[in-house]
Amino acid sequence: MGAATPPLMEYSVSPDPRRAVAKLPLSHGRKRRSVGIVGLVVEATGLRKRFGQVHALDGLDLSVSAGEVHGFLGTNGAGKSTTIRILLGLARASGGTVRVFGADPWDDAVSLHRRIAYVPGDVSLWPNLSGGEAIDLLSRLRRGAPHDVAEYRRRRARLLDVFQLDPARKGRAYSKGNRQKVALVTAFATPADLYVLDEPTSGLDPLMEAVFAAEIYRVRDEGATVLLSSHILSEVEQLCDRVTIIRAGTTAETGTLSELRHLTRTEIAFSSDGMDASRLAQIAGAHDLEVRDGRVRLTTDSTDLAPTLESLAALRVQALTVAPASLEELFLRNYGERTVAAPPQLATRS
Repeated sequence: MGAATPPLMEYSVSPDPRRAVAKLPLSHGRKRRSVGIVGLVVEATGLRKRFGQVHALDGLDLSVSAGEVHGFLGTNGAGKSTTIRILLGLARASGGTVRVFGADPWDDAVSLHRRIAYVPGDVSLWPNLSGGEAIDLLSRLRRGAPHDVAEYRRRRARLLDVFQLDPARKGRAYSKGNRQKVALVTAFATPADLYVLDEPTSGLDPLMEAVFAAEIYRVRDEGATVLLSSHILSEVEQLCDRVTIIRAGTTAETGTLSELRHLTRTEIAFSSDGMDASRLAQIAGAHDLEVRDGRVRLTTDSTDLAPTLESLAALRVQALTVAPASLEELFLRNYGERTVAAPPQLATRS
């Protein structure tokens, strides 16, 4: 494996999973370190991809700004993985334009891959290589021999510890979750400018999902850009600065969660004590009003929120709760009643 390969057995894996939490970087909310990359890291306009007569992408637009964590959402067959393959230079677009760091990912794949870390949702490993050997090999394939071997070893050892991964086990002995950990350790062990993560927490337990979230905060704070494709809406809502929702190969919604929440309604609930029909009729901007289990529930448009709250204040309601629209509600607004099944030949693409 060459002189740059760190000794695999020098890394100890803690038997106590609580240590992983104790060592999580506490970077969330800190000021991000400024780096030289500015503007758009990913820019796709009118992106199209055909497989025979099937349009996997049909004019998709996607822009990812430098230093942000960008969520990429859609059902199976919506075009997420096809888009990612084009961004990585693994597939050629049938139409439209796409740039990654200002370069064409199809023509400049080799140079771009040195700046990109990619984690798929289904990881395959060499059965006779240990996890540590696979991590070292893949790291060198992406960036060449590490310029700072000691720093690489330090990052690698820390990641093996927090992800609770035994690097001495052979690839054939790993579970799906542990194979996923190998890919995540590989991605984070060598710094990248862009992390492209396609269902990266598939197979991970909740503890390891928390470790993953901490690593996303860390690389973001270091100035990296993250494109996160995930079906776990709570994960995207927690981690992402902006979100793009795609449907049937086109962009359905894009923006910050605050911007997208203005497109749907806010949920309001309060105690029904002392409330009758005449009093409830005084509430301005109320929709979907119902009284159930001792609570009055209604929704209101974001533009009507202020007058609705003024009405509730005048009624002196008790036990008031106001909940802005969740990402799940935004997602279901695009898919709940209009889901179209993916063509059979694209059933395994997303």
